[in-house]
Amino acid sequence: MDLAVRFKSAVCLLGRFPALTGLDLEVSPGEIVLLEGPNGAGKTTLLRACAGLVPVVEGDAVVLGNDLRADRRSVRPLVGLLGPGGTVYEDLTVEENLRFTARALRREDRAHSDALEAVALPARLRDLPVSRLSAGQRRRVELAVLHVRRPHLWLLDEPHVGLDADGRASLDGMVHAAAGGGAAVLVVSHEPEARVVADRVVTVIGGRTLPARQEPVGVA
Repeated sequence: MDLAVRFKSAVCLLGRFPALTGLDLEVSPGEIVLLEGPNGAGKTTLLRACAGLVPVVEGDAVVLGNDLRADRRSVRPLVGLLGPGGTVYEDLTVEENLRFTARALRREDRAHSDALEAVALPARLRDLPVSRLSAGQRRRVELAVLHVRRPHLWLLDEPHVGLDADGRASLDGMVHAAAGGGAAVLVVSHEPEARVVADRVVTVIGGRTLPARQEPVGVA
């Protein structure tokens, strides 16, 4: 089976600062990997590199069969990144955001309604502009957009933040369903819930992974 992610001695620069300093990582399809480590360790940069948003300047970096050194843009339609910056249009309603995504990707008519059910967003909120939603409600909309996109690689940066207990349960269910369907999942989180979801923990420090700390987790 081909790997979903393969980084070998990968180096990424943010300006002149080396955010990844020779990182090694392999992730298989269907695997949920939690990335842990201190702030500034390179975890978010790794997610952004996997999404083709920052260049890998040295080493090997292959995501979903795409060589990021040769063409990092080709991987973007295949991945879904959920980060702190927001991934929805504030001036559109919840329903409009999801319909727009579904049409752009030529998903079936029920894709947006299935996504809303998956994140358990109340019907009363679906015709509101995203700008009027709370942080937790907006996070659910962002998760619904990911559900519509059906990425082959999920890249989740602190995904539990802002979600209540029901929202966290919906998120965890979506992650397990995605992995069960063959998608790979990379999660950056300091939340205890993330360890329960993950199959394996990888520690990142100083822009490198620590192989000795790559530990199986399993579902509690």
